[in-house]
Amino acid sequence: VQLQASGGGSVQPGGSLRLSCSYSGVTLDYYSIGWFRQAPGKEREKISCIDSVDGSIHYDDSVKGRFTVSTDNVGRTVYLQMNSLKPEDTAVYYCATEAYGRQCRPRDMDHWGEGTQVTVSS
Repeated sequence: VQLQASGGGSVQPGGSLRLSCSYSGVTLDYYSIGWFRQAPGKEREKISCIDSVDGSIHYDDSVKGRFTVSTDNVGRTVYLQMNSLKPEDTAVYYCATEAYGRQCRPRDMDHWGEGTQVTVSS
């Protein structure tokens, strides 16, 4: 299993970025994929999760309405479109998978990719 997050960068408040998570060795039919972030001095937190059972997508309240997850099953990529970015969104962003997962709790994830830095600053 391999995962790789990319697409991070620096953006001004109110701006947008699209992150990509390329995956191999898993299928979304049996694996959940979650997006997570970790800011300096803080614990890693889940921001979204694709449920492996019904394919529904859940978002943390902190990003609901601003972030959108989409999938390209042919290209084996999950995207995180981030709009209306705020300074508090600054963090390293990761994607991770869990076999037969539904809630994407960080401690339950089986495989993690390397993160990509997102910095929101004026």
